[in-house]
Amino acid sequence: MQYYKKKLMSKNGEVTMGLARELISNDVGDRIKTVEQYADNFGTGRGTIQSAIKFLRDEDAITLESRGHLGTFILSMDYKKLWDISDLGTIMGVMPLPYSRRYEGLATGLYKAFEMAAIPFNLAFMRGASKRIETLSFGKYDFVISSKLAPIYKQREYPSIEIIYEFGKNSYVGEHMLIYKGDEGCKIDNGMRIGIDPTSPDQFLLTKYECEGKNVKYVETSYNQITEKLENGEIDVAIWNEDEIIEKGLKYNMAKLKNPKSLEVNEKVSTAAMIVNKDHVEIQKIIKKFINMEIIKETQNQVIKGQLIPMY
Repeated sequence: MQYYKKKLMSKNGEVTMGLARELISNDVGDRIKTVEQYADNFGTGRGTIQSAIKFLRDEDAITLESRGHLGTFILSMDYKKLWDISDLGTIMGVMPLPYSRRYEGLATGLYKAFEMAAIPFNLAFMRGASKRIETLSFGKYDFVISSKLAPIYKQREYPSIEIIYEFGKNSYVGEHMLIYKGDEGCKIDNGMRIGIDPTSPDQFLLTKYECEGKNVKYVETSYNQITEKLENGEIDVAIWNEDEIIEKGLKYNMAKLKNPKSLEVNEKVSTAAMIVNKDHVEIQKIIKKFINMEIIKETQNQVIKGQLIPMY
């Protein structure tokens, strides 16, 4: 990209980068817009658009053919050069801390899919879907991985977010359970201290539903401190997903959720979703065009089954 930056440090350069961003989502054989249409879209003159097109052609980023009244068509594209000229840089994603095989599988699948697409990519890890969605809304990241429920729950607060892909049931977590200590059967009774994480829409909503109609005391805690508070006797019960209990061999009793509302939303909680900011149209187009979501799902399943070593 440094090679192109020196050439694009001008008003014409900004238009050229914008045009490269728009063209990168096209395919060979597509008809492109007219010079007049591009000029209107970019708020500039015809000459600036013509200069931008000439630059892309001279750099062999794109080959075009005029077919008279039929329009101008793409004969060839060098996506790597278009990407560099567009100055889109590295696509940044963020997902939960990879503490389970499902998350390790998702992370591995994401890296594999972006590597196959030859798109520069980096992945960050952050606890709390609310925090991840907040960072997406102000542009720190290009996409977020969370449960399907989280963006639905946060849609009113962040109207610009939308789900671009769902990975299917149990792609995010396994079943959510009540966890507790002691040998007696578990049910939520009045007076109990219940661990709840306000930064996790999934755990928060499931807990509220499961405790509906009960006079309980909510103890706010981060998700990763729930087991510590159980051990210390600071809480009696909490909702956790079974993946960690089973994979880490933790010695807690588990009981299934009982409230019909909890059971209804559990599938949305278990489904992983990729969320984008719908105002960032170029990123949406690039992800839809170049990223093979089936590769991500297949890789995750291989990691879960122990057929593939996680790499992320």
